[in-house]
Amino acid sequence: MHQPSPVILQSPPPTLSGIDFSAHVLADKAQYFKQLKKWQKRMLHVQQAYYHQRKRAILVFEGWDASGKGGAIRRLTEKLDPRGFNVHPTGAPTPIDQSKHYLYRFQTRLPEAGTLAIFDRSWYGRVLVERVENFASESEWQRAYQEINEYERMLFDDDVRIIKIFMHISQEEQLKRFKERLNNPVKRWKLTSEDIRNRQRWDDYESAINDMFRFTSSEAAPWTIIPGDHKWYARIEVLKTIVKALSKNIDTTPPPVDPNVTREAFTALGIQISDE
Repeated sequence: MHQPSPVILQSPPPTLSGIDFSAHVLADKAQYFKQLKKWQKRMLHVQQAYYHQRKRAILVFEGWDASGKGGAIRRLTEKLDPRGFNVHPTGAPTPIDQSKHYLYRFQTRLPEAGTLAIFDRSWYGRVLVERVENFASESEWQRAYQEINEYERMLFDDDVRIIKIFMHISQEEQLKRFKERLNNPVKRWKLTSEDIRNRQRWDDYESAINDMFRFTSSEAAPWTIIPGDHKWYARIEVLKTIVKALSKNIDTTPPPVDPNVTREAFTALGIQISDE
């Protein structure tokens, strides 16, 4: 009988402490766009490889409010075929969601063969906001670590690759972005009362985040912390992290052309493959 793979946690786990945001800067605009073009092109090759090989992947984005999750996801998907991925923004659970196991609403959004599922916030809400704001009891969020690990192990054993990104910013940068949003009519809707309340409990959230890393960063599905005070740097690092992780042990070269299509194109249309 096939035995499920064991959940092996990273040792030592990632942690938010000690990150020097000033060391993670990409200040040259021309270099930023050059790197963006390069990694977006490589991401497209990865997406095409997953499509042709019928592979599946889940990309999980967590992070502080205003940490750049949306901007990173937008650059990640900007050049991709929209038929090959789905972005799932995760809000508060509905009353129907609350009447079921918290993983249920995510189970119904898993990727089909050949596609990517991108979660802008995820099942980790059980051990973050639901823990800090007392939406889940202590026994519920404590047992969630094991539930999540087993859930991800099940997906990993089913050949689903899981990439988990945490966007980290400083309190000073978050305050700056809140001010920018409040004073920009186009972005004003992004700042909510919930964002302001969450900021007041920064220390509680930081403790919950580090526990999340400690208990759910496994060898099969590790957490990657992206320093996000400088948006250009963060966006490139997200792309690089995901491309490298999804490319591991995957042939990303384009598949050979079908000889029958080549023959038919020449016979019916007079088109042949160029030697260039």
